[in-house]
Amino acid sequence: MSIIGWLILGLISGFIASKIVNKTGAGFVLDIILGIVGALVGGFIFTRLGGIGITGFNLYSMTVAIVGAVIVLVVYHALFSRKGI
Repeated sequence: MSIIGWLILGLISGFIASKIVNKTGAGFVLDIILGIVGALVGGFIFTRLGGIGITGFNLYSMTVAIVGAVIVLVVYHALFSRKGI
C-alpha cells in the first residue's frame, strides 16, 4: 500500500476510533498518527491471534486499523490525559 493509502487509512481509522473512545476527534494530525500506529498495532494483534493483518485498502483492513486505533487511544488517554478515559 502506498504512503497516500496509509495516510488515508490512518486518518479514517483514527477519526472513527477517536469518536468511539472520547466522542471528539483528537485533531487532524494526531488522528492520522494514532490511526497509522493503530493499524500497525491492530495488524500485529490480529496476526498473533491467527488472523490476517492489514491487506490493503478494504473494509477488513479498516476494521483491523480501527480496533488497533481504539487500543492505542485508550492507552494514550490513560497515559497522557489528566482525567483518564
